[in-house]
Amino acid sequence: MTTSRSTAIVAGILACTGCTLHNAQNALDVSGPQAARIAGLWWLMLPIGAVVWVLVVSVMMVGITRARTGPAAETIVRDDLRERKLARVVIGAIAVTVVTLFVVLMFDFRVGQALTLPPATKVVPIRIVGHQYWWEIQYPDSIAQNIVVTANELHIPAGKEIVLELASRDVIHSFWVPSLAGKKDLLPGYTRSLWFRADTAGVYRGQCAEFCGLEHAKMGLLVIAESQEHYDAWIKAQRAPGAEPTDSLAVRGKTVFLGTSCAMCHSIGGTSAGAQLGPDLTHLASRRTIAAGTLPNTEGNLLAWISDPQQIKPGTIMPATKLDPHDLKALVVYLRQLQ
Repeated sequence: MTTSRSTAIVAGILACTGCTLHNAQNALDVSGPQAARIAGLWWLMLPIGAVVWVLVVSVMMVGITRARTGPAAETIVRDDLRERKLARVVIGAIAVTVVTLFVVLMFDFRVGQALTLPPATKVVPIRIVGHQYWWEIQYPDSIAQNIVVTANELHIPAGKEIVLELASRDVIHSFWVPSLAGKKDLLPGYTRSLWFRADTAGVYRGQCAEFCGLEHAKMGLLVIAESQEHYDAWIKAQRAPGAEPTDSLAVRGKTVFLGTSCAMCHSIGGTSAGAQLGPDLTHLASRRTIAAGTLPNTEGNLLAWISDPQQIKPGTIMPATKLDPHDLKALVVYLRQLQ
């Protein structure tokens, strides 16, 4: 590895150490009906669990105290009346436990039923495909050229019901955005669905919630809920082909992209690159992060990622790109113009 490339990697990593990526994942900070139902079940179980814990610990402490201060075991005389009282206490405790568990079961059943019922209103359909270790996001349309394909950022209109069609290209993944909905597994060879609604505009972080390989922990995504106007504008912009380079360095970068292994894995609309092994890069510069939420999308981080992705995300299928430093710089300049 050349000195300049090592310097670029270190600079990119240092640049992101002080950055905080959006809001944290919080199942109790809800912004939608699905997440609210799950949070409500949790708030029901919390006081019940707390009361049970206090009672169990109290009984244990009483038992420990009596064992230390009471008479020797061999001197205890059995009392039939005392035994009957203890039996009634045990039976009563069992009855209370059964009733409590039954109540929790009924609430859990109602929540599960509500989560699986399809929404009654018009929905926005979106398809998500899990890959090791990133998310492919497709916005279908009856007109083929209007289909939008992006990666690791799910844009949705706030206040609208969203139905996700979930699939996996390789192993089992799991889609989970705790502030919006419960998790749903993506199974190879099967298509599953999940619906949710973001009542508040904002950025919500999601995560693959099923161990899917070495870099499972770095398979994140962002859900960006925005007004219908901003969502429509985003869709319109995403349907445009990749921006043409505006200076000589970016022109050289486009030539580098199309003439190297980059074009064998990625696609850019409006160019001859149409591979689908890796994320679509047509509007890469408009995304907030790279490498499935691993790094903020800055020039330094992009340079470090292209130079040696294994240094940042060991186990990713993207290999290091062996380029002359000038070509590497030109490539990054070109990619940064793909708004």
